[in-house]
Amino acid sequence: MEKTKITETSFKTEQICPSKVKTKKTVIKVAYLIFAVVSLWPRIDTAIALAAGIAFSLTLSNPFPELTGKWSKILLQMSVVGLGFGIGISQVISEGKHSIVYTIIGITFTIIIGNLIGKLLKVNSNTSQLISFGTAICGGSAIAAMAPVLKAKDEETAVSLATVFTLNSIALLLFPFVGHLFHLSQQSFGIWSALAIHDTSSVVGAAASYGAVALAVGTTVKLTRALWITPVVLGYAVFRKSDQKIKIPLFIIGFVLAAVVRSLLPNLNLIWDNIAFGARRILVLTLFLIGSGLTRVVLKKVGVRPLLQGVTLWIIVSVLTLAVILNHIII
Repeated sequence: MEKTKITETSFKTEQICPSKVKTKKTVIKVAYLIFAVVSLWPRIDTAIALAAGIAFSLTLSNPFPELTGKWSKILLQMSVVGLGFGIGISQVISEGKHSIVYTIIGITFTIIIGNLIGKLLKVNSNTSQLISFGTAICGGSAIAAMAPVLKAKDEETAVSLATVFTLNSIALLLFPFVGHLFHLSQQSFGIWSALAIHDTSSVVGAAASYGAVALAVGTTVKLTRALWITPVVLGYAVFRKSDQKIKIPLFIIGFVLAAVVRSLLPNLNLIWDNIAFGARRILVLTLFLIGSGLTRVVLKKVGVRPLLQGVTLWIIVSVLTLAVILNHIII
């Protein structure tokens, strides 16, 4: 009789469990969508959205990993173009000219130092170069563009992306705090974030939480920096005799065109301002999606040595650029 009861209980449990699992998954999906919608609320800033995404992913797991990965890229590009409607083309040109010298110096210095650190730590050559390139220019976009030229393996690319992605998340939360600690002006903070934070999304996110001027400066300087993806990757391709096609980041062109439209039609500035405001809200949603992409699997991919290389290089770049700004070498 006892064996029969045990068997019956086990059978009932097997029948109930699938239902509970399905209900739990549904609840997690609904909760995720609610969090995503709430992130569009104007009182939610970029840092909160990113932190919420990370917390959700690490505690409950992201129920839509493929969709969020795809849409975070699309929405980021849309928001960057939309932000262009909030900045006149004269400011874009001015910031672009102003930043070109220290951009070239910064990229060159970062790549050289990054590769030296990689060699000292005995990090895989391709992984080391990808981390250095991603830190120097534009995080994930730069890594994705350089990987085919280096003929990097999927694992090498994944480790590099995971390393940069993890540091991006930390930077977005940390930089505004440090900026206020050192009483950086919005102009200075915009420049610092653009030079020392990897991805465009985190630069725009950190700058947006600091102020409107910081956002305009940070976005413009970062996108000017991102334009160097094409010539630098092309130079690598020629040096390595690679036949890989080089892609131009079209969203940067969209940003510039949006700034041109605003300048040509100033009588519609109210409309352009509303578009820019909508773009900032889309950016907050994007950062929630990006944060939810930081899963336990991603963290496991980051080896100790690549992470140490990424952290060391990032600290060197951040501290040196901050020192240069505080000493008014860059204004």
